[in-house]
Amino acid sequence: MRNPPLSLYIHIPWCVQKCPYCDFNSHGLKSDLPEKEYVAHLLDDLAIDAKRIGDRPVETIFIGGGTPSLFSSEAMADILNGVKQRVNVSDTAEITMEANPGTVEAGKFAGFYQAGVNRISVGIQSFQPKHLKVLGRIHNGSQAENAVKQAHSAGLPTFNLDLMHGLPEQSVENAIADLKQGIELDPYHLSWYQLTIEPNTPFYSKPPELPDDDILWEIQEQGHSLLERAGYHQYEISGYAKAGHQCRHNLNYWRFGDYLGIGCGAHGKITDAPNGTIHRTVKVKHPRGYMEISRPYLDTQTLVSNDDLPFEFFMNRFRLVEPCPISDFSDFTGTELTDDVKRSLSDAHDKGLLSISDTHWQVTEKGRRYLNSLLSCFV
Repeated sequence: MRNPPLSLYIHIPWCVQKCPYCDFNSHGLKSDLPEKEYVAHLLDDLAIDAKRIGDRPVETIFIGGGTPSLFSSEAMADILNGVKQRVNVSDTAEITMEANPGTVEAGKFAGFYQAGVNRISVGIQSFQPKHLKVLGRIHNGSQAENAVKQAHSAGLPTFNLDLMHGLPEQSVENAIADLKQGIELDPYHLSWYQLTIEPNTPFYSKPPELPDDDILWEIQEQGHSLLERAGYHQYEISGYAKAGHQCRHNLNYWRFGDYLGIGCGAHGKITDAPNGTIHRTVKVKHPRGYMEISRPYLDTQTLVSNDDLPFEFFMNRFRLVEPCPISDFSDFTGTELTDDVKRSLSDAHDKGLLSISDTHWQVTEKGRRYLNSLLSCFV
């Protein structure tokens, strides 16, 4: 067993208003943003977690939410400078921050870049008014375009656009029009993912009418072809990138890498190779509780059992288009392939969901389309 590459996730929980499809730990802003107080708690949280990793280098940082772009560039600089004082951040680290087009006034991306952010992920979801309205987004199509132009003019070396499809009452033509508009803005990376209805959301309580399977299939077919022709190559289930612009942070997640998670409700995964263990951590979820000095930031810590490791490994690794070295399984889980796991792999192969060579596993095109069916082989 060996320690995999290490990332850092930083959670900023506030947003202007919570979207009806969102099941992330986010909270609509009801008063002034407690920037300084929250930054101080983030860094205290990290100082505690830093003891778990020694001098292992942090290869990527992702600041997610919520809406991190509500914070000022000065606060972002304080966070990143504080992080570098507490852990060993690689000189070539990818540092991503999520942004909502409705919270980015002129020049703000340039300020974030100067603060140390070198990759922005812009949550557009759609350019069309009727779809933005039903999704509860606070921006309009014009603001979305302006945000992308800002990202270009700020000099950022790379940035991502988030777009969704399979939206309520969305036609194939609507979905492809959104995608074409996104491509025309020339981002380096496009996350293009299908809307799913998650528990504990307003959409779950009152489900909207979504496109049927035939429409979803046609959207996927046309959209994938359009992206590939435009030079965006699929490298994971919902990730498309120009050459050299894959999201390194997400790649580390899907390759079963490690990550510290700081901030409200942040999740972490830490391998202790000398002791042969992997732990998952979750921080206190609500901002009020997280910033309460009398309690610890850590809410739960769980040892990943040997029985759970195969599914956890494959659930992540098989999101990727790239082949998976078979040796990664024992290297990053500390366990060997059992007869049951070998039978599951053989079953996936027989169903045409997985190709197997002497050295690698690779998800087939059919396996990517029916990922849940592939993963069910390991349950």
